[in-house]
Amino acid sequence: MQMPAQGREWKEVRAEMVARGGKDVDWRSGRTAVYVFNAGEDIHHVQQDAYTLYMSENGLGPLAFPSLAQMEKDVISMALGLLHGPEGATGAITSGGTDSITMAMKTARDFARATGRQHGGHNIVLPRSAHLAFDKAAHLMDIAVRRVPLKGDGSYEADPAAMAGAVDAATIMLVGSAPSFPHGIIDPIAALGEIAAAKDVWLHVDACVGGYFAPFARMNGVAVPAFDFEVPAVRSMSADLHKYGYCAKGASTVLFRSEDLYRHMPFAMRDWSGAPMTTPTLAGTRPGGAISAAWAVMNVLGVSGYREKQGLVCATRERIEAGVRALGFEVLGKPLLGLMAFRHPEVDSLAVYGAMRAKGWFTSFTAEPQSLHLMLSPKHAEVADAYLADLGAALADVKAGVAAAKVEARYS
Repeated sequence: MQMPAQGREWKEVRAEMVARGGKDVDWRSGRTAVYVFNAGEDIHHVQQDAYTLYMSENGLGPLAFPSLAQMEKDVISMALGLLHGPEGATGAITSGGTDSITMAMKTARDFARATGRQHGGHNIVLPRSAHLAFDKAAHLMDIAVRRVPLKGDGSYEADPAAMAGAVDAATIMLVGSAPSFPHGIIDPIAALGEIAAAKDVWLHVDACVGGYFAPFARMNGVAVPAFDFEVPAVRSMSADLHKYGYCAKGASTVLFRSEDLYRHMPFAMRDWSGAPMTTPTLAGTRPGGAISAAWAVMNVLGVSGYREKQGLVCATRERIEAGVRALGFEVLGKPLLGLMAFRHPEVDSLAVYGAMRAKGWFTSFTAEPQSLHLMLSPKHAEVADAYLADLGAALADVKAGVAAAKVEARYS
């Protein structure tokens, strides 16, 4: 496509944009369980309106836009209040989980340098199930990644003893997930904290998925283990606002136990022709809309609203767990929040996944072990029964050997 010589009418351009989305997944109907966190049309409208109110403002300039600076402080304060942040804890809003993880790693690396660790040959130790964003950040910073196998007991949890064995003098970070993305399982953060304290290693908890879910699940009576700053050795956390915080993309938070740790994160530059500049996160320009939408959604929902929505998600996950077990599937581990993975002992999971795609369900799958993967939202309470009915039919199709033909017909 080349830029048109003459501009087009917005009405015409808008119509084309809507038409281009005609083949996208229909996430509004609840038939998508990945990429989108659907808290309902009411929250969707809050996201849109709050975002547009500040979409031209830039969070890079707190002196120019003190409104955004205060909203960011408020969001971080609310986050720390939920996650047992101690006095003096702090953080920042980032563009997403990868940004938060990258900045946490950069901070841990610079902290290591400032406290006498060598400037090269660093490594991080993390479980096999930890998010690939750690690998991406490690690649950028030339840090070695030591992925450690999970426990062999079917829990799909990180193995603290094995991870302890992988730590050495060059280790700058130990990682646990709350929960892990592939299986939806909360790692034993307290046990990892004991290792981190004994070895004086930075412990980061990746709560990108669970940071704005687990506290409310706990309020609702779910037996969520200690996973946040309640564990004394946890030095930093990542928690995504645009996941189970139900805020507009892209917004996440990176949080630190103290200002002394946080001060290793910002980048400041004076030695150039322009004005001195400090950027707290990876980005330069920081979209004001992402900050304002996060502030708005958190205030509109409040504790009671989040408890209601996260309670609905947990109840829906339990319904689906019971339903898939009744069909002969095995649920991996013991998920507590909104993610779950399950497989059938006799049927190819990817074949079932393909059959469900043919029926109009866009979800995900886990590679180790091969299984179907769901990331549930409040909207899925309305379609759980339909999903289970189609899953039963898809399973029957695969067993009968007709699923492949249906998939081929669907996408031919």
